[in-house]
This record gives sequence, C-alpha cells and structure tokens, in this order.
Amino acid sequence: EVQLVESGGGSVQAGGSLRLSCAASGLNGDDYAIGWFRQAPGKEREGVLCISSSDGSTNYADSVKGRFTISSDNAKNTVYLQMTGLKPEDTAIYYCAAKTSAYYYSDYRRYNYWGQGTQVTVSS
Repeated sequence: EVQLVESGGGSVQAGGSLRLSCAASGLNGDDYAIGWFRQAPGKEREGVLCISSSDGSTNYADSVKGRFTISSDNAKNTVYLQMTGLKPEDTAIYYCAAKTSAYYYSDYRRYNYWGQGTQVTVSS
C-alpha cells in the first residue's frame, strides 16, 4: 500500500521560505514519480512540480519556476519541496502525490496516490 505523509507547512510573510517534506512508503524500486499539487480556496487543484525517480527529471509549473525546487533523498524515501520568494498567491493546501510508474511523470492527471495535505499561508 502506498502511503504519503507531508510535513513542513506553516505561515510565513511574503518573501519568506518554507520546506515541505513528503515521506513515501510502498513505492517499488526506482520506477515511480512524486508530484506536489496545491489547492487554493475557491480554485481547482493544480500540479506544481514533480520528479521522476528513475532519472531525477523534473517538471515545474511556470508559476513557481525560479522560486520552488523539488528534490529527493531516495535513501530516506522522501521528496522535498523547497519554496523561496513566497507570495500571497502561493497560499494553498499543498499535497504530495505519487504514481507507480515514472513514465509520463509530468502528466499530473496520472497521479493516484495522495497525502493528507499541509497548509501553507503567505501573508503580505
């Protein structure tokens, strides 16, 4: 069974930084992908960035390029989302998600395992 547990959310002022963690279990070998999604109040959930476990390839939404970074520690089965230069519009619940194949890792529609989410609030 795939399980994902996020941590690291909180409240910061605009321009600040946060690091989210996603501890994964139940994923096999190096053929999977992890993505970060977010859902702001009144908006649809959107894919923000993702990483392929097979070769470390990443994909970033334009809205976070240059500010957010995804990385992984395969030994710890943990994926990190480093957020810098945070803006009020980054306020959302952030979800970690997984798919059990690295193929099409950047197709956010294919993610089917989800964590519980963690709140990020950025004040102006």
